[in-house]
Amino acid sequence: MKTVSELLEGLQYEVIKGDTDRTVSDLVCDTRKVTEGCLFVCVKGASYDSHEHVDEIVQKGAAAVVAERPVAVPDQVTLILVEDTRYALALLSAAWFDHPADKMKVIGVTGTKGKTTTTYMVKGILEHAGYKVGLIGTIEIIIGEEHIPASHTTPESWQIQEYFARMAEAGCQVCVMEVSSQGLMMHRTAGIPFEIGIFTNLSPDHIGPGEHASFEEYAACKGLLFKQCRIGIANVDDSHFDMVLQGHTCELETIGFSEKADYRASDMELVGRPGYMGVRYRVSGKVNMDVEIDIPGKFSVYNSLVAIAVCEHFKVAEADLKEALRVVKVKGRIEMVKVSDEFILMIDYAHNAMSLESLLETLREYHPERLVCVFGCGGNRSKLRRYEMGEVSGRLADLTVITSDNPRYEDPQAIIDDIKTGMAKTDGKYAEIKDRKEAIRYVISHGQKGDVIVLAGKGHEDYQEIKGVKYPMDERVLIREVLEELAEEQKKGK
Repeated sequence: MKTVSELLEGLQYEVIKGDTDRTVSDLVCDTRKVTEGCLFVCVKGASYDSHEHVDEIVQKGAAAVVAERPVAVPDQVTLILVEDTRYALALLSAAWFDHPADKMKVIGVTGTKGKTTTTYMVKGILEHAGYKVGLIGTIEIIIGEEHIPASHTTPESWQIQEYFARMAEAGCQVCVMEVSSQGLMMHRTAGIPFEIGIFTNLSPDHIGPGEHASFEEYAACKGLLFKQCRIGIANVDDSHFDMVLQGHTCELETIGFSEKADYRASDMELVGRPGYMGVRYRVSGKVNMDVEIDIPGKFSVYNSLVAIAVCEHFKVAEADLKEALRVVKVKGRIEMVKVSDEFILMIDYAHNAMSLESLLETLREYHPERLVCVFGCGGNRSKLRRYEMGEVSGRLADLTVITSDNPRYEDPQAIIDDIKTGMAKTDGKYAEIKDRKEAIRYVISHGQKGDVIVLAGKGHEDYQEIKGVKYPMDERVLIREVLEELAEEQKKGK
């Protein structure tokens, strides 16, 4: 229980009606969750504006209302006006939960690509060094032993503060979180005292209706993190470095291959052998050591450089750092699954043309005998994505197996036919196997020595959505079942 004035501390506001010394029982921003005696924050969304439902909110028992514009409330209800209710909600939420972020070090990671892998790398290394670390990201929220599936990269501000409070209670010393441009633009992270902010890279994405109006706005929103953190760690090799860091107010450190970088990578070498793909390099500058990572590609170097720079601020020993980098894994991000000594099988979340192209080009650098790509596309989404992904796989893979992803309310065959339209622009060989498990069975049973096989699109997801229903489907489980069935068939054949 807190008073309205206690919650409003730190905000500029105008009292239109009522008493700010009154006690409220809860802080709410969802009309479906109004409780007797709560403080309700009105928020205007893309399709729903709770300002227009204040009558209903008051009838359900709200004792105080925070709004952006004058609304009619009874005399017994306190009405507060603020300039931006999303910003106000973030600060009110922090106050409601007693500012839990002040009780730990918060690390925020922003960028178009690499956020998820970087957060898991940082978490893995710090935990290896003995820190207790919470995580908020695209895949999940981790609080101690609890894993909560995520619905947004950066949750609503109230939810973030509630997670922080639970982390603080669980004894977390650090929280590492993905920070999306949307989250920054919508003030979901306002008021968080970020100890470290991280910039991975920037490329055109999330531009259009309901997202960002332009690339310039997208970059500017990413840059907001570096006006809110104490230390910034940024990729100086990225062509948009200056654009994103313009006007930053933090102490700035840089990573990259550039001689200007504070943590500089050199002597990069791709490491490939049967059943293994990785990369090794030398880092110099603020740290001097050799590094090897069990994740392939140049982008893994960037992600690990960030992790190394972060860990310097936590005084992680070099031996702990090197050992942790060797074993860190991210579910569904170039996740190797051992099925054979002859070829490599991996799972990756690449679910659009840009991410699939980046992945396949990275794997091509290892000169596999054959690069095999298994993927489908989601239903009730852009057909252009299907054409583009078909064209990318047809151009870069030696064999594409087109299968089903999340068909939703569409006919899986119609989606496959759209992918084939893109494939037709190339000379790429392909097979179509609608059932995803059968597609996996096909590539495993026909795997050849030196193959690299990618199951793309599902990544960390453990379901398949068909006609509004999410059915359990985890590719790791499917792989295990296929291997067991093939072993049984072989036994019977003998």
